[in-house]
Amino acid sequence: MTKPIVFFGELLIRLSAPSNELLMQSSSLNLHVGGAEANVAIGLANLGYECRMVSVVPDNALGRGAVSAVLKHGVDCSGVAKVPGRMGLYFLAVGAGLRASEIVYDRAGSSFAQARADDFDWDTHLAGAGLLHLSGITPALGMQSSEAALAAAQAAKRLGVPISFDGNYRAMLWEAWDSDPRAVLSKLIGMTDILFGNHSDLSLVLGKNFLGEGAERRREAAEAGLAAFPGLKLIASTARHTVSADYHRIAARVDLRDSGHQTDEIDVSGIVDRIGAGDAFAAGVLHAHLGGGDAKAMAQTGLALACLKHSLPGDASLFQQVDIDAFNTGGLDVRR
Repeated sequence: MTKPIVFFGELLIRLSAPSNELLMQSSSLNLHVGGAEANVAIGLANLGYECRMVSVVPDNALGRGAVSAVLKHGVDCSGVAKVPGRMGLYFLAVGAGLRASEIVYDRAGSSFAQARADDFDWDTHLAGAGLLHLSGITPALGMQSSEAALAAAQAAKRLGVPISFDGNYRAMLWEAWDSDPRAVLSKLIGMTDILFGNHSDLSLVLGKNFLGEGAERRREAAEAGLAAFPGLKLIASTARHTVSADYHRIAARVDLRDSGHQTDEIDVSGIVDRIGAGDAFAAGVLHAHLGGGDAKAMAQTGLALACLKHSLPGDASLFQQVDIDAFNTGGLDVRR
C-alpha cells in the first residue's frame, strides 16, 4: 500500500461562460471547484490513492462548498483550515475555433494568499506521508505564499518526504507583485525529486534559452536541468501543438538521469475542456511512478490521462484505471 500523498495549494472556484460564450455575454456562469494541487489530488484519489489536502479557505458558503467538492472524491480535507476572508476565484471563457480561451483571475487577498508560513503544522500534515506535491502557482501568489511554499518543501526535506513539484508558471500572477520567480522556483526545484516542467520552465530557472522542437532538444533541456539540480530524479513534460481551440496534438516525455522516453503525438479533437490537463498528466505520471513503472510507462500513462481530461468539463481528472486501459487499447466504441 502506497503511503499517503500530501497536496499543498489553494482551492479555487471557477466560473465559466457557458457554451463557448464570452464572459458577461449571458446572465449565467457554470461553477466548478479546482486548483492545481487539488486537481492532482482528485485525479490520484480516483485511481485509489490516499490523498490529503492542506489549504486554507474562508469560513463561508463558498469555502465550505469547495471543501465538500474535493471531499466527495475521497480526498482527506482535515488539513484544510477555515478562517475569515474571501475565496479565490477565476473566470474562464472557453475558446472555439481560432479564438483562444481566456482566464481572468480574482484571487488577490484570498484567505489562502493571506496565510503565513507558520500557520501550517508540517510535522502533523506530513506524518507518515510518502510524497508532498506542490506547484509554482502557490509561490506566485505573493511573498507570504512564497514563504509558505518554501517552508512546506523545507519541512518535507527535513522529514525525508520526497517532493513532487509542477512548475506551473503563471506570468500574470508573478507580475502582480515585486517577485523574483527565477530565485524562488530555483530554491523549490533544488529540493524537488520529481519535476513537471518543460524547456520553457528550465530556460527560466537556468537563465539559458532551450528550444523545445524535437526529442533531442527536449532531452538537452532535461539533461541541463538534471545537472543543475542534483536531487532531481526525473523530469516530466508535455509538448502541445495547438491547431485550433478544439484540436490539439500532444506528446509526452519523461527524462531520467540515464534514459528518457517521448511518446508519439496524439490528435486530440473535439476538445470539451483543456483546463487541468497538465494536472491530469501529473496524476498519470505519479500513478505510474508509484507503481514502479519506467520512463515509457510514466509518459504513456500521463499522456492518457491528459488526453482523457480534454473530454471532461471541470478542472480535475475523474478517470480510473479501466479508463486508462481503454484509452491505451484505442477502443472508442460504447463500453457495454
